[in-house]
Amino acid sequence: MPTVSVKRDLLFQALGRTYTDEEFNELCFEFGLELDEITSEKDIISKEKGEEKAKGASDTVLYKIDVPANRYDLLCLEGLVRGLQVFKERINLPRYEKIIPAQGEGQRLIITEETVQVRPHAVAAVLRNINFTKERYDSFIDLQEKLHQNICRRRALVAIGTHDLDTISGPFTFTAKAPSEIKFKPLNQSQEYTASQIMDLYRTDSHLRHYLHLIENKPLYPVIYDSNGVVLSMPPIINGDHTKISVNTRNVFVECTGTDITKAKTVLDIIVTMFSEYCEKPFSVEAAEVVYPNGKTHIYPELAYRKEKVKPELINKKIGISETPSSLAKLLTRMCLKSHVTGNGNNIEIEIPPTRADIIHACDIVEDAAIAYGYNNIQMTIPKTYTIANQLPLNKLTELLRLDLAAAGFTEALTFALCSQEDIADKLGMDISATKAVRIANPKTAEFQVARTTLLPGLLKTIAANRKMPLPLKLFEISDIVLKDPNTDVGARNYRHFCAVYYNKSPGFEIIHGLLDRVMQLLEVPPNEENGYTIKATEG
Repeated sequence: MPTVSVKRDLLFQALGRTYTDEEFNELCFEFGLELDEITSEKDIISKEKGEEKAKGASDTVLYKIDVPANRYDLLCLEGLVRGLQVFKERINLPRYEKIIPAQGEGQRLIITEETVQVRPHAVAAVLRNINFTKERYDSFIDLQEKLHQNICRRRALVAIGTHDLDTISGPFTFTAKAPSEIKFKPLNQSQEYTASQIMDLYRTDSHLRHYLHLIENKPLYPVIYDSNGVVLSMPPIINGDHTKISVNTRNVFVECTGTDITKAKTVLDIIVTMFSEYCEKPFSVEAAEVVYPNGKTHIYPELAYRKEKVKPELINKKIGISETPSSLAKLLTRMCLKSHVTGNGNNIEIEIPPTRADIIHACDIVEDAAIAYGYNNIQMTIPKTYTIANQLPLNKLTELLRLDLAAAGFTEALTFALCSQEDIADKLGMDISATKAVRIANPKTAEFQVARTTLLPGLLKTIAANRKMPLPLKLFEISDIVLKDPNTDVGARNYRHFCAVYYNKSPGFEIIHGLLDRVMQLLEVPPNEENGYTIKATEG
């Protein structure tokens, strides 16, 4: 779960009242959050770097609040306060407005064909006449970082750029060029660098080096220019220093580029809805026009409201309560889901605001109703149906075998379910096509390319890593392997396998033979060819 750090006094000022730590902890629980820690900047530095480094640090009390990973609207002070105020019915849910400028007066972002192979999507908007303070500015920057780590998947799906609109002039062009052709002064640097030099510059940077791999092996790097050739940013790495925003910035141009257009639209909606309250006209956002390579245009942000209908009976049944439709509608409205009863009370119509991208299914609406009702207020009842839990027969057999194998002097190993193609093919003298192996679509490392088709490579690796241990080594493993199976709905099937290895200076075949006989004895499998088991020589 993401953790949001907010200054206690600033939070209480925004909420319009003060709380004791216990009272605020209770409020968070009621709203479905958790007050994880009460600390200060000085305490944090002291724990991480020692008391000497903490001298002079701020003693301001910080609340660290755990937020559900899909509640992007609660990742900053503004969204958190807005959500709590609506929950306590102190304010009404604001209505977000998209302002479309007159023809020829709005900002345009033109996407060229060259971006298709790198980061094909881009969306944009303008926060006009915004009023920043030091705290608001810090919150604005922090929200971008929280989104980058969360929904943006460390900038792999979406990268956010915010620019001082008064320092640049549109229309803007999102294109891709060879690294040697891109040259600008990166954020907070004193001189210009080419894109290649920028990659080298940040290779040792503790923060930005984690994002270099996203584009460094591409022949072209994405870049955004204004009409005068000024570089706004080289996503997803760094913005240009020319367009950096500050506390004094009045007009902010927000652009989000990425590989996932849905995520990009969601991220843009969250940023502009959270901070549009500081605009001259609160909760209003100036739209920008995006022109695609095929000539089609689209206006962003979408700020789309949509409506869903849910039956009151469903909500009551799923939660285990018996509230009236109007009461349920009121509960949902407190969760920023404006609701009202329609027809003869048979349905509740819920308006999903652009800030609630987490509402996908009726069960999400039911969950919010349960939070607003209060989990502690739900009466505990005995289930109407009785079931007796039982262990799966296969798992029970596996557990019994493990005990007897350990009693036989063998040590159990637990190895990775994923391995490299070499482990299950080349190293075992087999062709990969004959293994029926399930491949991983996007393996993060060469060590985890396929699901294992045999347990043997894992045990051999374990032995290789423990060659300094005294001999003999007697290892076993009982775990699942995975093989392709077109007859299943997922295209693969799990099989429970048993593997044992004896490693010593002498072969010790009799040891493994004896273990096999013991296992078959336990399974009541007789040693004969017709209905039992036999041992035969094999190649390999």
